[in-house]
Amino acid sequence: MMTRLGEIFQKKSVNKAEVARKTRLSDARIGQLTKNPKTKLTAAELYLIAKAIDEDPCKLLEYVCQDLELGK
Repeated sequence: MMTRLGEIFQKKSVNKAEVARKTRLSDARIGQLTKNPKTKLTAAELYLIAKAIDEDPCKLLEYVCQDLELGK
């Protein structure tokens, strides 16, 4: 299984090791964020990753969180 962030990495052919180096997140953390849907992505991590892969942080947030809904 892959997360939405993982989909972006795959679509853009992102090198996870390079993202880890640029963001100072561990390789293991990048792996969790791209493969495990139960892993919670922090705003700070999303921002750093967006900058590292040359994406707009707001657009990346919208894509990653598109399934979230408010309660009624």
